[in-house]
Amino acid sequence: MKTIEHKKTKNIAYKTKKVLKKIISWAGLFFFALAAYMIYHQLSKYNLEDIKNALLSIPTKNLIYASIASFCGYIALSSYDFLALKYIKKKIDTWKWIFAGFIGFSVSNNAGHAIVSGGAIRYRLYTRWRLKAEQIVRMITFSGFTYLVACFFLIIMGYIITPNHAFGDGSMSKLTTAIVAFGSFIGLWLYLTASLYYKKPIMIKGIKLKMPKIKMALAQIFIGSIDILMASLVLYFTLIHFVDISFSTFIGAFIIAQILGVYSQVPGGLGVFELVFANIIPGAENQALLYGALIAYRIIYYLLPLVISGIALFSYESYLGYRQKEIKKQRKLELLKQKLAEKAQIVTEKAKVVSQKAKKIKDKVYPKKEQ
Repeated sequence: MKTIEHKKTKNIAYKTKKVLKKIISWAGLFFFALAAYMIYHQLSKYNLEDIKNALLSIPTKNLIYASIASFCGYIALSSYDFLALKYIKKKIDTWKWIFAGFIGFSVSNNAGHAIVSGGAIRYRLYTRWRLKAEQIVRMITFSGFTYLVACFFLIIMGYIITPNHAFGDGSMSKLTTAIVAFGSFIGLWLYLTASLYYKKPIMIKGIKLKMPKIKMALAQIFIGSIDILMASLVLYFTLIHFVDISFSTFIGAFIIAQILGVYSQVPGGLGVFELVFANIIPGAENQALLYGALIAYRIIYYLLPLVISGIALFSYESYLGYRQKEIKKQRKLELLKQKLAEKAQIVTEKAKVVSQKAKKIKDKVYPKKEQ
């Protein structure tokens, strides 16, 4: 009796686990649709004529530079997955981590809540490439820390190089920014120190994590910094045509705006950029120019990668669907061949039996003459 109940419980647990896996897997497509809606919602705030005028007013050369910077930025973002795979000591084909990283970040950049939205996409893809759920969780956690330590580093750099007036006129806003910068310094120092000296595994909800070695920790800072630097160049190339601003002044403001946008979980940092740059580039005329540059920035860095990743994901899903159908057809064909072979064997055996019986009857009717 206990054995039957145990089997039933085990069967229910297995089915529940299977359903949950399917829900998480399909959540990837849900978040992709959400990202598409969010970028539509962002751009719908702008008039189509304004979008067209903003893009046409930017020199083609600047748009090309911005597009190259966006491409390099997404390569850097994909490298988060490369580092995470090295961290869990797993090797897969290069195109796979680039593909998963690009689609994951193009979705999370637009949908917000990067760990959930980007994580759902990665779960859907990496489980197909024979990675276990526990390994994917470790990858996502590691990538989260990659962005975190890069943020710590860049907040410190941004605080050092950003002009004071970018932090607002009030002493409270300046004090808050100084506290954030100091907290970032402490966070970065703790992470690097732990990478050097802390060797014990850390358990988080049953998942075993280890601190990366110092070389990998420095690689996390480097790759995360390249990612944000490339994103800044996309906006800088679209803005520099309208406003005369040095890159050293611009990059500090961008870092603060980018990181605040991520932590606010506002997709694309909508409103956060406007707020920060309103302080650094005051004046109604400049705000109109900034508006045009931000439209181009959102199209190049957010919309185009999402469109490309949508085409890539749809093509990949279609290919997998086609391949599964072909595999099913092949299996059915093999099964049919096997059944036909079995039937042919049965017919052959029956024919042998009939032949033997016929021979016996013949021998009885027409006995052989004794020599």
